Amino acid sequence: MKAEEVRKRAFSMPLHSPAYPPGPYRFVNREYLIITYRTDRAALEKVVPKPLEIVEPLVKYEFIRMPDSTGFGDYTETGQVIPVRFRGEDGGYTHAMFLDDDPPIAGGRELWGFPKKLAQPTLRVAHDTLLGTLDYGPVRVVTGTMGYKHQTVAHEAALQAMAQPSFLLKIIPHVDGTPRICELVRYKLGDITLKGAWTGPAALSLFPHALAPVADLPVLEVVSAVHLLADLTLNLGEVVFDYLA
Repeated sequence: MKAEEVRKRAFSMPLHSPAYPPGPYRFVNREYLIITYRTDRAALEKVVPKPLEIVEPLVKYEFIRMPDSTGFGDYTETGQVIPVRFRGEDGGYTHAMFLDDDPPIAGGRELWGFPKKLAQPTLRVAHDTLLGTLDYGPVRVVTGTMGYKHQTVAHEAALQAMAQPSFLLKIIPHVDGTPRICELVRYKLGDITLKGAWTGPAALSLFPHALAPVADLPVLEVVSAVHLLADLTLNLGEVVFDYLA
């Protein structure tokens, strides 16, 4: 195989059987439970990289159910998103993510820089409660609950929140272990069809774990919760800051 053919075919690992197809990626009936909570500002300052700015000492803990996604299949994801500002633009910094499917782990890390790790998240309806959990191996790390569809949320407000940009810290090492890529990446969701948005009473518990340290951003107060159902496209990203430049 000639070098030109390698360059033409190279997209993801491995070359002859890529872990995921080229994007962008469409999601149908993507379901969210997002619990926003107040946390310790000093703890946030330890994990949010400059030039991102902390807006308020808040964290959005997200459970996401994805039953139909291009190339990635059927999986569930969970993690922490921190509201931030970048050069006057409001958005969210994805601090931690845990999911149960290899293609979106590989694709998310390699393409955008999503901080994804393998674990066992769930999102389901338990009678009158929307229930999200995260287990890392046999250990329960997160439990989130919300009253099921107690009240509708204004459509435009929910849609506007989903359309905000998100920021990621993409790190890819060189073969000698030093960073070859260290970039701040911005991406946006597109072609959003919001099918429903609801709120209700909510609670969130985070438990310490050495390899899933979500409890390092402690829950001081639950501020709000929202349950969303939407079709959307996960667009590819752009580099907005290069830490190695």
